[in-house]
Amino acid sequence: MFDLDIWQEIFNTIRKNKLRTFLTGFSVAWGIFMLIILLAAGNGLKNGVKSNFAGRAINTVEVWGGRTSIPYKGIPQGRSVRLDNKDRELVSKRVVGAENVVADVGRGSTASFGGESSSCYLRGIYPATQTIDDLNVLEGRFINDADMLEKRKVVLINERVKTVLFKSQNPIGQYVKIIGAMFQVVGVYSRNSNWGNDNTMYLPFTTAQQLFNKGYGVNSVKFTIDGLNTRAANEVFTTDLRKKIAALHNVSPDDRRAIGIYNQMENYLQTMGIFNGISLFLWIIGIGTLMAGVVGVSNIMLITVRERTKEFGIRKALGATPASILRLILLESILITALFGYIGMVAGIGISELVNFAMESSGGGEMPVFKNPTVSMDIALMSTGVLIVAGVVAGYFPARKAIQVTAVEAMRAE
Repeated sequence: MFDLDIWQEIFNTIRKNKLRTFLTGFSVAWGIFMLIILLAAGNGLKNGVKSNFAGRAINTVEVWGGRTSIPYKGIPQGRSVRLDNKDRELVSKRVVGAENVVADVGRGSTASFGGESSSCYLRGIYPATQTIDDLNVLEGRFINDADMLEKRKVVLINERVKTVLFKSQNPIGQYVKIIGAMFQVVGVYSRNSNWGNDNTMYLPFTTAQQLFNKGYGVNSVKFTIDGLNTRAANEVFTTDLRKKIAALHNVSPDDRRAIGIYNQMENYLQTMGIFNGISLFLWIIGIGTLMAGVVGVSNIMLITVRERTKEFGIRKALGATPASILRLILLESILITALFGYIGMVAGIGISELVNFAMESSGGGEMPVFKNPTVSMDIALMSTGVLIVAGVVAGYFPARKAIQVTAVEAMRAE
């Protein structure tokens, strides 16, 4: 039941000790504030890195050729290694669990329509590339199996090329001139992340390969792989894959420069492991700061109880029960921790949201390393609740000790 007299006494006590109350409350607010800021900073770093991985399927593996750096079977180093269709076939048939196996070829060029032209990068792809590279079709359609089979001269453009070449016209069905041939525009796409060239135009792989290198080489082979959920499993898989590709091209299986492999899951797990460690470190620092505030509350409540020992003796002599005295002290402790804890929570969330708003307004950059530096409301409320409970505990023990003193002994206290 709400007791107005008790709350009036509490506010009178706080009013008489403004500086002490403020310093106690400040230590509480600062603890919550720093915990939220530290956690927001950790989340911002983790979210920034995650956003850079979001442009492609996390379980993507890419293989490409390089130049040998190790002599092998009498062949000197320095030999160029060029992947071809056999590498894609090897992955499809001999790599267990490989899905969406694709290859690509590409070259720079210029596309023109009417009196307008735009520099671009032509890339021959498979239909499954849409899934791997996270491409979103805005108008028309994507490259399909019929385009591949018939080696059609069709092209997929992005919004930037559409704006330059077609202005306000509908590009679907129009023909653009590329590398001396006419290609029909079948779709307009956008990329859901910042991976790759924003001037890329997509052609059927079979068409591009025939035009660029007469049906032989490929720039890279990509695919998705499931079931590799640990760094150790990914390292074993990458080593085995390099051996298979190296055997096909007669190069050393230990030559990392001859056969390049990018295992996105392996890099993702490694990076997330680092940031999980950072998050744990920030939690430890934040909780330590929070505990410093709790210790401050405990010390101040201990001083308060000692100063008011004679007062408590008089109250007991006049008939006050130990429970009423205990309730008075605990309510004061709860009020201070709850009020200043709430202030610290609001300030921390406000600063993190303000920083997030400023970053979103500025665009955040093409490859952000810091994004959405905020903390969930659940964590903020939970932290404040823990602090309030700690404040109750901090006030309980000195209060319990005080009410155990007899009225005569309490009134004699100095």
